[in-house]
Amino acid sequence: MTKRTLLFATLALLGTGLAWAEDWQLVWADEFDRPGLPDPAKWTYEEGFIRNREEQFYTRGRSENARVEDGKLVIEARRERYPNPAYRPGVARDWKRSREFADYTSASLTTRGLASWRYGRIEVRAQLPGGRGMWPAIWMLGTNRAVGWPACGEIDIMEFVGHEPDVIHGTVHTARYNHVKGTQKGSTLKVASPDRDFHVYAIEWSAERIDFFVDDQKYFTFANEHTGTDAWPFDQPQYLILNTAVGGAWGGAKGIDPAIFPTRFLIDYVRVYQQPDGSAGHERNAP
Repeated sequence: MTKRTLLFATLALLGTGLAWAEDWQLVWADEFDRPGLPDPAKWTYEEGFIRNREEQFYTRGRSENARVEDGKLVIEARRERYPNPAYRPGVARDWKRSREFADYTSASLTTRGLASWRYGRIEVRAQLPGGRGMWPAIWMLGTNRAVGWPACGEIDIMEFVGHEPDVIHGTVHTARYNHVKGTQKGSTLKVASPDRDFHVYAIEWSAERIDFFVDDQKYFTFANEHTGTDAWPFDQPQYLILNTAVGGAWGGAKGIDPAIFPTRFLIDYVRVYQQPDGSAGHERNAP
């Protein structure tokens, strides 16, 4: 752990109250204090056209789309013509392979295969890319991908769509509760200018509940119903994803403004805390 990491971790603990500081220990972090490509010991990439019929091609190890500079991770979405190596002519029904070129590029960084956690506080301080068509997210997926989505469980710590400029979404998806069925569980919080200011987006996750926060304000709790894994698959580890999507089923619901590019998702730090016993600690009520 660098001195800067230790300093910021200490300040974060002090800033949330002494009782909280006594409960939690920093177990994983990236302070983004080394310029260049993201640390390969901590981050890997999704690559290609991935999900939701989004317009961006996610690139791998390309500094134009993902880099560390000025103490922050920059995920940059760009409007540019980019070749699709998976392109196959005559496969119109396969949206991932039917396009010879992408019109946009971006990056999706993930800790999959490198780090995952069961329970804890996961927090990310970030400034979001705004504008119509943008869809940045901070989210988690269960490591047990063999069961498929949504049975593996998804925790959307933060989602933001540019056509709702002051609304932050926190959501969970499970086999019982998901957006395909229209049964997903979540809530929203009004946050002024998240595309111009930094905010801390966090969850606190235990065997009994997942609490969602923005700047230490709790706005949603998903409780364990104790009715089985269809409703609560969250007793298994999850890995973290940071990405900026362009367009897609939700982000592009009101089109894409081509004048906003390039846009930058700025991440100041990512920190994961746990209690010594591996739980998520005591319940903290909203102020």
